Amino acid sequence: MAIEFKDGKYVDANGHVTLDPTIYKDWQIAEEAEKALPPVDYFREKLGLLPEEIIPYGKTPKIDFIKVMNRLKDKPDGKFIEVTAITPTPFGEGKSTVSLGLIEGLGKLGLNVGGALRQPSGGPTMNVKGTAAGGGNALLMPMTEFSLGLTGDINDIMNAHNLAMVALTSRMQHERNYDDEKLERLSGMRRLNIDPTRVGMGWAMDFCCQALRNIIIGIEGDGRRNDGFMMRSHFDITAASEIMSIMSLARDLPDLRKRLSRVVLAFDRAGNPVTTADLEVDGAMMAWLLEASKPNLIQTIEGQPVLVHAGPFGNIALGQSSIIADRVALKLSDIHVTESGFGSEIGYEKFWNVKCHMSGLKPDAAVIVATVRALKNHGGAQPPMPGRPLPEPYTREDVGLVEAGCVNLLRHIGIVRRSGVSPVVCINAFATDSKNEIAAIRRICEEAGARVALSEHWLKGGDGALELADAVMDACNEPNNFAPLYDWSMPFEQRIETIAREVYGADGVEFSSLARQRIKELQARPDAEELGICMVKTQYSLSDNPALKGAPTGWRLHVRDCLFYGGAGLVVPVAGDISLMPGTGSRPAFRNVDVDLESGQVTGLF
Repeated sequence: MAIEFKDGKYVDANGHVTLDPTIYKDWQIAEEAEKALPPVDYFREKLGLLPEEIIPYGKTPKIDFIKVMNRLKDKPDGKFIEVTAITPTPFGEGKSTVSLGLIEGLGKLGLNVGGALRQPSGGPTMNVKGTAAGGGNALLMPMTEFSLGLTGDINDIMNAHNLAMVALTSRMQHERNYDDEKLERLSGMRRLNIDPTRVGMGWAMDFCCQALRNIIIGIEGDGRRNDGFMMRSHFDITAASEIMSIMSLARDLPDLRKRLSRVVLAFDRAGNPVTTADLEVDGAMMAWLLEASKPNLIQTIEGQPVLVHAGPFGNIALGQSSIIADRVALKLSDIHVTESGFGSEIGYEKFWNVKCHMSGLKPDAAVIVATVRALKNHGGAQPPMPGRPLPEPYTREDVGLVEAGCVNLLRHIGIVRRSGVSPVVCINAFATDSKNEIAAIRRICEEAGARVALSEHWLKGGDGALELADAVMDACNEPNNFAPLYDWSMPFEQRIETIAREVYGADGVEFSSLARQRIKELQARPDAEELGICMVKTQYSLSDNPALKGAPTGWRLHVRDCLFYGGAGLVVPVAGDISLMPGTGSRPAFRNVDVDLESGQVTGLF
């Protein structure tokens, strides 16, 4: 299985990429292809970068986006393609794989194409979903580096977040231990009078750990007062950190710095916010994030460039790669592909109404990923569970189940159309799909007036994505009427109601007394019209109840809480029973991950 990198692609002795994913696991395909990984200079020349604009960093260099944007500021942007999906099963339906397959397919058409994807979190990588590196012959490389920390961006974000909490908790301890005179004499600090019952921010780590959702910190030993201020606290997964959202939304370094200074950690006893600027920690946080602000450059298995930057989840955060990466990629490529987390009602809605608003960018086309597996689930089949054999309905032909489940697909088509974009439905092919099941999806999409394409990128790479690539280019060359769902001058409750009714299909919204009070307080802020809505909701249903499949009707959205991310500029309503710290399941992926001690190769990643 000798592979070399030739003429911009990985080939065997016959000139074909023939690493059969039905035989080899993803990490094995990546291991073999990586033996021919091209040098950094290849991508410098391919993208037209100056030597000082690409920063060597092992196998995964970074891009100095400031220098690139300054040099190319007058160059027209390329075409902008967004990839979203129907409501997924716990496995996910392959948005990253489709994004990479589409990039490869567009490359086969001879187009100058690249992409921007999110960096994977250690949480899903070591839990149930895997690395988000794609799969088969639509794979990101180097896979191991991509999956296990890359250049350390997530650690930098986690450290910046936790540094803010160190500043807050130490300040609370010193204010408790000293009177005003001594506090001023020892530190030059003024008293912030922080209310320990109104500390909203917690700590961050990059794994799923349900044991850290609710904790007590600062337990004093032997009556000492130097062991911290005892209070309730919590951990969120780093992907849900406000700092991650800030990295996703910042346009440049000045914008990043401004946003970091506005992060609200707590409130004082008079109800005034306590920010990172009040704690004088925002500058140090910026220092932690300086290198992390630069996008990482990696590649598809067929040699197309992909920028990887930021990694928030779509169900509990923004679900977007960074605006910085998009802005750079649109200058470097004629066609730029990105994706949003989970289904269109979650990730695409935030792309549409938050990311595009803050970036000023507009998509030229949108792809909706659908699978026979997910459609059968929405048609009534028992949900498949990670680590367990697929239930029988998923391994045999059942056109009726697929047709019944298409009600979910049609809803997602409607969501994308509501944004003013005509979507392309991508049927992400699996080996268990039948021709009749595929034909049923095609027929239903065509009857709905939607473009549809079958893609076999997992098996065949770019050659398997040519139908999809052609359909997407047709959509790109067609004018659209992309426009926001709501005006940001609209009150928060009304915006939430609009999203619930017009995107989720709810009959209305019920706010808890806590949520209503917090929304009322936020609405009174002078900058209310500058704040976006970032919904927190289950990814497994269009509703807030993960058990409701298909396209539920006759339900109301239950908003139980509302968070505030002052730096990111987001009001964050929390709907249903969902946590910002996911739990690790009983059959986690880390049980399969190890290292071959002779070769040093990481095994078991997927």
